[in-house]
Amino acid sequence: MDRTLPDRARIVVIGGGVGGTSIAYHLAKLGERDVLLLDRNELTSGSTFHSAGLVGQLRADVTLTRMNIYSAQLYAELEAGDNPVGFVPCGGIRLACTPERMQEARRQIGWSRTVDLPLQEISPAEAKELFPLLDTTGVLGGTYLATDGYVDPAQLTYSLAAGARAGGVRIHPHTRVLGIDVREGRVRGVRTDRGDIEAEIVVNCGGMFAAEIGRLAGVRVPIVPMSHQYLITEPVRPRDGSHLPTLRDPDNLVYFREEVDGLLMGGYERDSAPWAQTGANFETVPPDFNGKLLPEDWDRFAEIAEAAQQRVPTMATAGIRKMINGPEAFTPDNEFCLGETEVGGFFVAAGFCAHGIAGAGGIGKVMAEWIVAGEPEFDLSHMDIRRFGRQYRSPSYTRKRTVENYETYYDIPFPHRERGAGRPLRVSSAYSWHRKHGASFGEKSGWERVNHYESNAAAGQESWRPEGWAGRNWSPAIGAEHLGTRERAGLFDESSFAKIEVTGPGAAKLLDWVCANEVAGPVGAVTYTQALNARGGIECDFTVTRWAEQEFQVVTGTAFGSHDAAWLRRHAPTDGSVRIADVTGAYSCFALWGPSSRDILAGLTPAALDNESFPYLTAQETTVGDVPVRALRVTFAGELGWELYCSSEYGAALWRTLWEAGQEHGVIAGGYRAIDSLRLEKGYRLWGSDLTPERTPYEAGLGFCVKPDKPGGFHGREALLRRKEAGFTHRLRCLTLDDSTVWPLGSEAVRVGGEVLGRVTTGGFGYSVGRAIAFVYLPVDRVKIGTEVEVEIFGRWVPGVVERDPLFDPKGTRVRA
Repeated sequence: MDRTLPDRARIVVIGGGVGGTSIAYHLAKLGERDVLLLDRNELTSGSTFHSAGLVGQLRADVTLTRMNIYSAQLYAELEAGDNPVGFVPCGGIRLACTPERMQEARRQIGWSRTVDLPLQEISPAEAKELFPLLDTTGVLGGTYLATDGYVDPAQLTYSLAAGARAGGVRIHPHTRVLGIDVREGRVRGVRTDRGDIEAEIVVNCGGMFAAEIGRLAGVRVPIVPMSHQYLITEPVRPRDGSHLPTLRDPDNLVYFREEVDGLLMGGYERDSAPWAQTGANFETVPPDFNGKLLPEDWDRFAEIAEAAQQRVPTMATAGIRKMINGPEAFTPDNEFCLGETEVGGFFVAAGFCAHGIAGAGGIGKVMAEWIVAGEPEFDLSHMDIRRFGRQYRSPSYTRKRTVENYETYYDIPFPHRERGAGRPLRVSSAYSWHRKHGASFGEKSGWERVNHYESNAAAGQESWRPEGWAGRNWSPAIGAEHLGTRERAGLFDESSFAKIEVTGPGAAKLLDWVCANEVAGPVGAVTYTQALNARGGIECDFTVTRWAEQEFQVVTGTAFGSHDAAWLRRHAPTDGSVRIADVTGAYSCFALWGPSSRDILAGLTPAALDNESFPYLTAQETTVGDVPVRALRVTFAGELGWELYCSSEYGAALWRTLWEAGQEHGVIAGGYRAIDSLRLEKGYRLWGSDLTPERTPYEAGLGFCVKPDKPGGFHGREALLRRKEAGFTHRLRCLTLDDSTVWPLGSEAVRVGGEVLGRVTTGGFGYSVGRAIAFVYLPVDRVKIGTEVEVEIFGRWVPGVVERDPLFDPKGTRVRA
C-alpha cells in the first residue's frame, strides 16, 4: 500500500476516532472519492479507545433520537458484515427512584411513541427479572427499550475505517496537523509534520483536541475535556451466553453494562474535574497525550462507587479488574458541536459529551450530507456550532458552563429550569430597576432576562397554577402580567433580542435574495420574514426594518443572533458592498404593548401616533422623554404597541420615563413568561420548535410571508415551489385541551382516532382564552378544524380539539387599533 502523503485532497478529515471515521465512511457512501483522513497517532487513540460504549437511542430531542436510531441500525448491519463491531442489542433499563423520575419516565414513553421506539414501563420486579443482580430497594419503576445495547468502540472505529477505505478514503495515521491555511475567509489546506496538503474542505474531528485544532484556523470550538471514570469488575456471573441489559440509575448517578462476565460501572459525580484547564496548559491538551489515561482518582469516585454498591450489591465484593479515567470532551449545553464554521469549508464535529458512541453513526450521516449538499437534512440548529455567542470565546465562561452541565448530567430537566454558572454576565440597562422591583430572572445566551416579577404575584390567582411539572417554577404573576397587558398596558425589556445591522450598497440586494418576503421596501418599512434553505425549509425567522437606502436592521431571537448573522454572512457578496454587524449590546429595547400604550406614549413623544401617521409595521426615529429612539410599531403579544430602541447609555432613563408615565394608565411590568403566553394564544410561531429547517412557511401557516413572484426570486424558492406543487402532507395546527389544569410542555405525543400522528412543538396556557394550548404538525388528510385529538401528558391521554388559530383576536383588530 502506498503510504506517501498526497499533496492534495478535496476533503481532509482531522481525527481518527469514531467521529472522524464515521464521517469518512459516510462521505464514501455518498460517492466522495477524494477524501483523506489524518490522525496524530493511531486510530482511536484520543477518547474513543476508553469510551464505555453504551448505545441508548431515546433522547428528549427528536433529531438526536433519529440519529441514534440510525446508529443502532448501522451497527447491527456492520455486525453482520465482514468487519463486526461487537454490537450487542441487549436492551436497556432506566430506573426511577422518585415520583418525579417516574413522571419523567412516563413522559419519555410518550416521546418514544412519536419516533416508533418500543419503550415500555416496567415494575421493580420486572427490572430485577431482566437484571438479576439488581437490588430494587427504593425503586418505583422504570423503562425498558429492547433495541438498546452496547458496542465495542475500537471495533466500531476500525470497521468504519475499513468501510471508508473500501470506498476510496485514504487514511494516514501518525500525521500531526500543525497549521490550517485560511485565505479570503475560506480554508485552503492543512500543514502537517509530513508535508502540506491543499484542500477544499477540512473537517475538525479532533475530539478533546478540537479546540486546539480550531485555533489553527482562527475558530473557537467551546469544549472542555472532563475527567470521566468507570471501572470494570472481575467475573460476577457465569458465562452462559445470556446478556444483561444496560442499566442506568440517574437518581443515584450511575450506569452499568456487562463486560464479558463482569460489569462495567461508571457515573456522573457532583464533584467533577475539568482537565487541561490550568496554568500554561489552559485549554491545551499535552501534545504527547495519545492512547493515554489520567491517574485513577478513587476519592472523587467514592460517591459513584457507594451508589453502585447500593443498587448492585455484588459490587461491594467484586474484584476490580481495572479503573479507567479518561478525558471526554463536553460542550457547555450537552449538545454536539457540529457544522460549518465562520471559515468557509472548515467544519467541526466534536464535543460528543460521552454519548458520541451512541450517536456516531448518525453524526457521520448528517455531517457527510452537510458537507456534500451544503446543508444538513435534519434540523441540527441546536447542535450547530454557530449557536454559540461571543461569550463562549472566553475559556473561563466555557469552563464554568461545561462543569455545571457535567455535574447536572442526570438531573431531571424540569420546565423553565435555570442554570446558575457564569451569571450574571450580560445585563440590560434596566437591570438594577428589575432587581429592585422583584424580578425573577432567567438566562438565555448569557443575558439576564426577566421571567416575571414576583411583586406582581398578588395581582394573580393561585387557582391558575397547573398540575404537575408545569406548576414548577410558575408564579401567579405570569397571569397577572398577561392580563394586565391585554387590559391596560405591559412594559417589557427585550434588550436581549439579537440585533444585526446590514449596511452598504449591496445590503438591499442581499436581504431581498435571502428573505422569502419583500424586505427592500420603502424607508421606514418593517417586514416579518423567513430566510429559507436550499430545500425551502425555514432557516431563520426575523423582522427587517429599513432605516435608510443602505441601512437595515434585523431583529431575531436572543439565542439565534450568532446563527442568523452567520447565515447572512454566508450569502453576502465578498466584494465589500455589504457590512454585517451584531450590535445587540449597543441598543436597549423596551416594548410597550396594550390598549393603553398609545395614550402612555402620546404624552412623551412629538411623533403623531395615529394609524395614518404611524401605521402598523412601520418605524420612525423620534424622541421619548429626553431619549432619542427608534420606534417600531410591531408586537409579539397581539396588541397595539411599539418596540422602542435606544443607545444603551439612555436605556435606564427610557425605562424610567415609560414606567412613570404609565402609572396613571395602570401599566404593568412583565417578563418573558407572560410574552410566551401572549404569543401562544395569538398564534405567533417560535423558530427552533414551531419553525425548523425541515418545515416550510406554507406548512407552518406563514404563506403570507412568501412572495414567490418578487423580481429576482429568493434563495430556496424553486425547492419551496416544488414541494408546494407536490402537496404538503402536514400542517401546523393549534389544539386546545379540555382540561385547563393540564398544560403541554412540548414533545408530547398527539393521537387522532387512537393513532399517534404528531408531537407537540410548543404548548402552555392562554390566560385570555382560558385554555391549555398546543401546536403540532398533523397530516392534512387526517385532520381538519374541529377534529378531536388526545395529547399524552405524563401517561394520561387528555382530550382536545383542533382549533382555527389565532385563538385570540383572529381578525387582528387590536394590533391595528
